[in-house]
Amino acid sequence: MELVRAFLVGGIICALAQILLDRTKMMPGRVMVTLVVAGNILGWLGLYEPFLKWAGAGAGVPLLGFGNTLWKGVEKAFGEEGPIGIFKGGLTAASAGIAAALVFGYLGALVFKPKMKE
Repeated sequence: MELVRAFLVGGIICALAQILLDRTKMMPGRVMVTLVVAGNILGWLGLYEPFLKWAGAGAGVPLLGFGNTLWKGVEKAFGEEGPIGIFKGGLTAASAGIAAALVFGYLGALVFKPKMKE
């Protein structure tokens, strides 16, 4: 049941993003930023953690989860280091995911020979 719930929640999040792309004039970058900021705000309000525990990977993997991870890092670093934690915390918390995206993106580019759109 946990797997089905994660699949459905992740699918609903992706479907909502696709609706934003199809029904509005928002560009993909703005939709991505909107999702990250929404995850940040939901984390700040304390609503994302219970949702994450219920939905599992379906809520943790999409960009909403990335925004929440940034928030948790900022919150922790601000408590430990003060105002400088605002700048350090988010990147520290999300560094593994960012590094993985860079490495796998580079490997994918090596394997699949990307080209510019015509």
